[in-house]
Formats: sequence, structure tokens, C-alpha cells
Amino acid sequence: MRTGKRVHLVLACAAAAAVMTGCSIEEATCGGGEYPVMSVGGTGSACVPNDEEPPRGYTRYPEGKVPEHVGDEWDIYWQTHTVDEDGRIVEVPQGG
Repeated sequence: MRTGKRVHLVLACAAAAAVMTGCSIEEATCGGGEYPVMSVGGTGSACVPNDEEPPRGYTRYPEGKVPEHVGDEWDIYWQTHTVDEDGRIVEVPQGG
């Protein structure tokens, strides 16, 4: 088999395996063993180990509104919204 055909076959097999196993090329918000948190009153975020509480100034995302991948619906939403000190979801002022 020629090298070019072999490369195409390998790539086709890798793509098929990714589809069949549910593998995604989307970048996860956090790594394994971590969960995302957001800054209170701002648009910052961080990842925290599953067995730890959020650091001071951060909170968990509201249930059902947690970004899972960079650029997903909630990742985009939280670029313009935040949670205030009372836990209410509010829009972030422009430039803030």
C-alpha cells in the first residue's frame, strides 16, 4: 500500500473511532477531577478540584447553567452575566 493511501486510511479510522466513542474535539472548560466556578460580580472563572470548595470571591455556577466546553451556550452567556453577592444573576455593565 502506498504511504499516501495508508495515511488516509489511518485518518479515516481515527475519525470513525472518535465518532463511535463519542470523543469530542471541543475544549473542556475544566480538566478531569475539576469543576468550573465563576467570580462573584465579574466574568472571571476558574477550575477547582472536585473535593474543594470555591475560593473566596468565587461561587459555583447556578444549577443547569454550567459551561462545559469553551464556546458553548453557557460559556458565551457568562461573558455578559454574573452572579451578585446575593446570588442573583445580573448583566455585567459594558466594559466591566
